[in-house]
Amino acid sequence: MYIKEKIIFGFHAINSKIIQDASSIKTLYIDISRNDNRMKNIITNAKSANVHIISINNKKLFHIAKTHNHQGVVAKIKEFSFKRNLYKLLDSIKEPLLLLILDEITDPHNLGACLRVADGAGSHAIIATKNNSVGLNATVAKVSSGAIETIPYFTVTNLSNTLRKLKERNIYLIGTSNKSKKSLYNTNFSTSSAIIMGSEKKGLRRLTKKNCDILINIPMFGLIESLNVSVASGIILFEARRQRMINI
Repeated sequence: MYIKEKIIFGFHAINSKIIQDASSIKTLYIDISRNDNRMKNIITNAKSANVHIISINNKKLFHIAKTHNHQGVVAKIKEFSFKRNLYKLLDSIKEPLLLLILDEITDPHNLGACLRVADGAGSHAIIATKNNSVGLNATVAKVSSGAIETIPYFTVTNLSNTLRKLKERNIYLIGTSNKSKKSLYNTNFSTSSAIIMGSEKKGLRRLTKKNCDILINIPMFGLIESLNVSVASGIILFEARRQRMINI
């Protein structure tokens, strides 16, 4: 185990941290000029949890957060990091697995939204490529609306090797491609499944496609040919969850 410090910002991300793990917050910085209900609410929550609060101006908030999108609330938190084992987690789950795999996602807003929809659909974990991908950062935390703290997130350096290991655990690898003839709605998600989403510009890489058991598409009925990766992830994950609810 080791301890590191990181920055989170935005009302959703910080409120979630206060509720789930207030003791990890070293300092909460708030915009001295704001006195609206959202600010009053987060101050009340923070004080109830004995969080140390400092009022500063917007210029200093920007200096800490490195962005103007902080909404007037920025926190320094202590992050206790454990070297978690993906396969131990998967082996400990006694129901059909539902995983989201992200192949070189580079936009922090997309990653944050993927975390949020994966959490909402009850996914057991997210697996992402370590290289050529955005990491977990303050923007991801803000966009995820707290999901960054709730869903297990793993990065891997060799996705092809990871996919082979998942196959050994009888996890069905479902890749996505708008060129596939197989529709999302004709796909069985009732068994352990991993939904694999490609990068914003190029989609799935060649070797990733090769390791998939099947490639599926989301039928499009308008003039737009494809969807944002987080939107597409949500559609597929919730279809998988819908099927599993019917089969209960």
